[in-house]
Amino acid sequence: MPATTLYRPVGEKELELIRASAWRAFPPRLAEQPIFYPVLNEEYATQIARDWNTREDGIGYVLRFQVESEYLQQFPVQTVGARVNQEYWIPAEELEEFNRHIVGQIKILTEFSASRA
Repeated sequence: MPATTLYRPVGEKELELIRASAWRAFPPRLAEQPIFYPVLNEEYATQIARDWNTREDGIGYVLRFQVESEYLQQFPVQTVGARVNQEYWIPAEELEEFNRHIVGQIKILTEFSASRA
């Protein structure tokens, strides 16, 4: 089955929860987080991890993973700002189902620290 490569910028706390899932799932969203937003390109994920996550957590990671392409078709691509800033908006209540469509494991692609950002 064809799969789409996606990226996710995360901080240390979210990374620990992903690690606890054996690198197979993203953790449930917090009450104040109504959507889960995987991004479509490494450049945008890097920008968020380097510029935002390092400010909040002191460290940021870019994760890469694949999701069944057919499953993703139900979600329109959202562009937020520049054309490179594309992401999917997955409602928080659908994240468990989204996780079931991840192909393989979630992998750390890049790490940024506040001192290296």
